[in-house]
Amino acid sequence: MENFEGKIAVITGGGTGMGRELARQLTAEGCHVALCDLSIENMEVTRSLCEQEAPEGTQVSLFQADVSDETQMIAFRDHVAETLKTDHINLLFNNAGIGGAGSFLADDRHEWEQTFNVCWGGVYLGCRVFTPMLQASEEGHLVNTSSVNGFWASLGPQIAHTSYSAAKFAVKGFTEALVNDFRLNSPHVGVSLVMPGHVGTSIIINSSRFFGRDPKEMSDEELSAVRDQITKAGIPLDGLENEDLRQGMIQRGQDFRDKAPLSAEDASKIILDGVRAKKWRILVGHDAEVLDRLVRESPEEAYEPDFMVRLRAETPWDLIG
Repeated sequence: MENFEGKIAVITGGGTGMGRELARQLTAEGCHVALCDLSIENMEVTRSLCEQEAPEGTQVSLFQADVSDETQMIAFRDHVAETLKTDHINLLFNNAGIGGAGSFLADDRHEWEQTFNVCWGGVYLGCRVFTPMLQASEEGHLVNTSSVNGFWASLGPQIAHTSYSAAKFAVKGFTEALVNDFRLNSPHVGVSLVMPGHVGTSIIINSSRFFGRDPKEMSDEELSAVRDQITKAGIPLDGLENEDLRQGMIQRGQDFRDKAPLSAEDASKIILDGVRAKKWRILVGHDAEVLDRLVRESPEEAYEPDFMVRLRAETPWDLIG
């Protein structure tokens, strides 16, 4: 699939971040896209941006859906077929994700499972629901987004990161297994596994809203719980007022998006170039390449404090605890 003109793409998590940028770049080439996200407002912005650059006649459809709910994903599929008047798609980007419940031991089970169900279940259900439409195309490609946390289950030695990592490991293993499965049973459909490092997206902001923890709306009691978590991670907050903590949390989400070593736009270019090149394994970002190498070189040391020293010596990733 050397170009995307006239193709049909489905993108989950299309309201912000890489989902938005994938939509922009695909539609600029004349690819029709169908987006799903929890936020209609965010998708409306995506559609407006797409329409500024897309050739006349390029279609952009929107559908509100929770990717972890099979009924909603089936409704999304039916919407795609009806709105775009098609029995097939050419590209499927299972991109939606959230972060939460880092600790299996200390955090809320419901939040842990919600995170896992979106980050793993959303990919699985996306594949289950839309693969027949991929197979119905003359030329198709499946793109599943894992993470560097699909081969390194950490954000640093002071931060538990279990649910997101478990989900992304599942996505990695599943997608790698699909490479051979599709080659045997549906050889006209390619498969790519995407593993981004720190990309400038709104995942921290969106996840806080998803779990009802928008810093702007948190009570003093809720902020106190956050304070305890940060203190346990070894970060002193002595003398910091709640309002300062609130503003710090807001700034953290914005900095993750705006000060990342790689923008969502550039990450999406890497992904689409990988699809064009039929790469099954797409590392996104210098930090992802470094992490991949370091983990392979010293797997037994990957979760030791000294590993972070070697990682920071080679990457600008300074948002790890």
